[in-house]
Amino acid sequence: MAQDATSKVNVLLLGAGGREHALLAKLADSPRAGALYVAPGNGGMYQLAEKAELDPEDGAAVAAWAAAHEIGLVVIGPEAPLVVGVADAVRAAGIPCFGPGKEAAQMEGSKQFAKEVMERAGAPTAAYKAFTNQEDCEAYVRELGGPVVVKADGLAAGKGVIVAQTTEEALEGVAQCFGGAFGDAGNTVVVEEMLEGPECSMLALTDGKTVVPLATSQDHKRALDGDKGPNTGGMGVYSPVPIVTQAEYDTMVDVMNKVVAQLAADGITYTGCLYGGFMLTEDGPKVLEFNARFGDPETQVVLPRMKGDLLETFLACDAGTLDASMLDWDDDWALCVVLTSAGYPGAYEKGKVITGIEDAQAQPGVTVYHAGTALDGEGRVVTAGGRVLNVCAVAPTFEEARERAYAACELIDFEGKTYRSDIGMRVLQDR
Repeated sequence: MAQDATSKVNVLLLGAGGREHALLAKLADSPRAGALYVAPGNGGMYQLAEKAELDPEDGAAVAAWAAAHEIGLVVIGPEAPLVVGVADAVRAAGIPCFGPGKEAAQMEGSKQFAKEVMERAGAPTAAYKAFTNQEDCEAYVRELGGPVVVKADGLAAGKGVIVAQTTEEALEGVAQCFGGAFGDAGNTVVVEEMLEGPECSMLALTDGKTVVPLATSQDHKRALDGDKGPNTGGMGVYSPVPIVTQAEYDTMVDVMNKVVAQLAADGITYTGCLYGGFMLTEDGPKVLEFNARFGDPETQVVLPRMKGDLLETFLACDAGTLDASMLDWDDDWALCVVLTSAGYPGAYEKGKVITGIEDAQAQPGVTVYHAGTALDGEGRVVTAGGRVLNVCAVAPTFEEARERAYAACELIDFEGKTYRSDIGMRVLQDR
């Protein structure tokens, strides 16, 4: 549908996490934001948007609903709808969409596909081999010995990566993958060399030709202080990442450009957000993985530092008119602490009443993004997931941002509230 440059745009956002709440808040700031809808949304998002009753992974249903409600932009937050081709169905209905089509989303949907694209593009990454046969895979693991990384090829909700220090751990990981622990995601298994160094995330927006890198950020994946405990979806994050040198930053941007150009050469137009997870090795940055969407919780610290109209920028990504001048960055620091339910990433209880969110939000520079929350029958906000809330603070200095975020965490309460106390401490340590 044709839109003039000043008309209001109705937006449908798919997803329910902290990333989607942050995207929604930034989209709502646009002067062009019309009616906002979310599917399924969470307890915090319903204050900004109306709930759309539809299955976000059913492309035909999303396209039909969007057409019926005069939606001018569909924004796809999580990976699952992207990998099943929801963006293609929306675009086929003539509706602008932010997010890559099914073919391009294989950059996240298949680790083997992403590795092959990287090879053709000359992007630095870990050496690897892919297997569809358990015996061959085990033989290769024995030949390599530990430490290695074993990955289920498909989507496994961030759980399908086994960082194995020993051959035994690696073989156990292979057995898990082929044994169905990650469903069909483990039908193909990728074994790769272990890379050493600090990690860094780079998100970039692209219309398939132009690539606009966003600010760097660094996630904390492990559940417990000191980077101990099991891997999670992310326990906290900060931006920018001061240890990244200009040369490293330039290399990462170069990699993002090369990969988008390689996909185009392969006949695949990648539009939306491309997320590069990098390891800053002694030999320079190397790609750990690509994701086909905004990171979570990285988005929650990147967007508050972004200057520009996100809605306009997303429309430009879809239309092929993206320009670097659309976005700028402030010099503030942003830090986010994830409040989780006791037991996460294992089993946890739901339905715990949450208090103090308003008090936390009233603090200077503090925003609380909802992740695993819902509203109960009385309209109270209750826990509904493992990662419950993202407490984010922006300030002129790192120390101040960190202080603000943790002070705000103290004001929020729910039964079983847990969080890491050392988010961002790496900033104060020398590399």
